[in-house]
Amino acid sequence: MALRRFLFPVVIGIAGCGVLSGLGIWQLQRLAWKEGVLAEIEARIAADPIGLPVAPDRETERYLPVAVVGAFDGRDIPVFKSREGGPVYRLVAAFETEDGRRIMVDRGGIDGTGPLDASTRTAAATDVTVTGNLHWPEEVDTWTPEPDARGVFFGRDVARMAEVLGTEPVLVIAREVSVNDPPATPLPVTTEGIPNNHLGYAVQWFGLALVWAGMTLFLLWRTARRQN
Repeated sequence: MALRRFLFPVVIGIAGCGVLSGLGIWQLQRLAWKEGVLAEIEARIAADPIGLPVAPDRETERYLPVAVVGAFDGRDIPVFKSREGGPVYRLVAAFETEDGRRIMVDRGGIDGTGPLDASTRTAAATDVTVTGNLHWPEEVDTWTPEPDARGVFFGRDVARMAEVLGTEPVLVIAREVSVNDPPATPLPVTTEGIPNNHLGYAVQWFGLALVWAGMTLFLLWRTARRQN
């Protein structure tokens, strides 16, 4: 009879610790997987650039490094973004390649607290070489404000920006732009914005397993005291 009083908490304690520890191990496995994915993306971003594909695919050619030669026609869309270093306007400019294709180039950022005038916007320029990466940022949802009266966007919506600028829905995030006195500082593609919280989750699950074990030991201690 006495043993039965200990059996239930022991079983529940072992089962609970097992489940919580298993979830922690699963998160460590997810961490290893995510680190491998990030390493692949970083290697892809840093690879040698190639020519622009005829019909870029957003799934298989995301982050693909490309080099294009052509001209800016002077049209752009400022996209307001909040950053740790302060707000910026990212300039997404229309770009016509040597073979007549019209695409978009994210030239980088300008001070988000300053004016949006001709001195800070994209000027027309020919014989420009842009090196960067194809990207389809996922920054727009139902909570994103509509563009304001100045035409400022609040997220890079590739399809919608392409309609405004009259281009293909293709965006190159610039690493280098070969023009004198460029209006924007390039903000290249990195993996910094890709979440990787699996280590934190693993620590939480293992911590809960320790708490569960402690509670089980306390319950066993209380049960033993009552018997005595």
